Amino acid sequence: MSAHLRGVKPQAKVTKDALTKAPPVPEYFSAYAAAEWKRIMPRLIKDRVLTKADLAGVEHYCMMIGVVREIETNRSLNAGEIDPKMFGVQNRAAQTARQLAAEYGLSPVSRARIGTNADDGADDDNPLNVR
Repeated sequence: MSAHLRGVKPQAKVTKDALTKAPPVPEYFSAYAAAEWKRIMPRLIKDRVLTKADLAGVEHYCMMIGVVREIETNRSLNAGEIDPKMFGVQNRAAQTARQLAAEYGLSPVSRARIGTNADDGADDDNPLNVR
């Protein structure tokens, strides 16, 4: 069976060239996006899955979370009134954030996929273990 079937994702792996220090918060971030950057960066650095090449995706994730939180804050400040146009924007931003979160191990399932790679060397002397 092909590994390229819909829904089949490759295993995430700890990378050799992972960042060891969190980059500074991008200057153009909103307060909400900056807060998310500060919240997730320690985890991404600790898990050793983030490289310089991944920073744009992480920036987009933080910006989308920032959009979701900003719209929600504005909604609550307006007595909970829901603007249908802003709800659509918030919904798309939340969906994008969820998809990006899965890419970087920020969801329970994606963390489990990353965690399973720790035992890769356990079966090295098994002649039936084909890689």
